Amino acid sequence: MKSALTLSVALATLSLCACSAEEKKENAMETANTAPQQPTGKVEKTDEEWKKILTPEQYRILRQAGTERANGEVYKQFKEQGAGTYYCAGCGAELFSSKEKFDSHCGWPSFYDPANAKNVTTKDDFTGGMVRTEVNCAKCGGHLGHVFKGEGFDTPTDQRFCINGIVLKFVPAGGAKPEVKKEEPAKVEPKKEEEKK
Repeated sequence: MKSALTLSVALATLSLCACSAEEKKENAMETANTAPQQPTGKVEKTDEEWKKILTPEQYRILRQAGTERANGEVYKQFKEQGAGTYYCAGCGAELFSSKEKFDSHCGWPSFYDPANAKNVTTKDDFTGGMVRTEVNCAKCGGHLGHVFKGEGFDTPTDQRFCINGIVLKFVPAGGAKPEVKKEEPAKVEPKKEEEKK
């Protein structure tokens, strides 16, 4: 009831603040040029849809809570990347910034804090015979890795977000947000008329 009243008041206020079509167009263009496009709401796909847009390794990690091999090629690339932003390979949500990146010498990309906390969630993980804290993308629910606390790293949070590098898309500072691969629609071939015999 209270939510409905709040919504009604908000809608009434918006209708009083109507601006011209020209102003609305200018505001929309300004927003489109300055604000990064984040996925709105939850991104939900079937397993088949995920398999069409992710590599087999990305699917294994993001959708099946797998772990990539330590000190692999992706980790070597991560160590060489400069300033920039890391996005979810599944849905394009902003996850981490190079400002919070550090070398923990663990063999996987490490961050001490998510760049955009609303796009990262954590939950208890009891698999593997131990208690850990799993890190997931808030938009698509994809498994990113785990976070560990109190390991003594000289970082502002004393946390290590240990993330699988293959599920991250890096964009250098000043670069455009990565395009998220979308499932391509099935091609429909025109029906051929049967040849007359």
